Amino acid sequence: MDQTDLHAMDDDESPVLKTLKGATMGLAAGSIWGTIVATWYDVPRVERHVALPGLMRTLKMCGNYGLTFAAVGGLYIGVEQLVQKERMKRDYINGAIGAFVAGATVYGYRGKSIQTAITAGSLLACTSAFLDIGGRTTRVDNGKEYYPYTTEKRPNVN
Repeated sequence: MDQTDLHAMDDDESPVLKTLKGATMGLAAGSIWGTIVATWYDVPRVERHVALPGLMRTLKMCGNYGLTFAAVGGLYIGVEQLVQKERMKRDYINGAIGAFVAGATVYGYRGKSIQTAITAGSLLACTSAFLDIGGRTTRVDNGKEYYPYTTEKRPNVN
């Protein structure tokens, strides 16, 4: 794949826009996951000086998970785009490097350990490479357009 092919594929979105989309999707997914975790594990207890203690803890947990997922998503996509631009190739290695940096940075910082950083980065890199090599995608472009309605008329049944 030469440089013109690489630029032709990425003309529709800039790397900055892709990074912002990754961070935004991470924030949304993390907030939803934080809500789910809060309902499973965070049993509200009555506190005197805190109004709505259960709600406050749930919001904190949503924010915590949301920011973590946003950081991972933004770093992953951002580093992947930087590596792709530098290497002038679009393959699984870009995603693996992005995943390693995101996992090592975010989870290493949260765990305050180099061992945690290397483990988290390696696991995310292996997962990213496995999914990219296996061709796993969330969308399959088969060239067809699907509409929520049909343009064909139904036969009259009298």
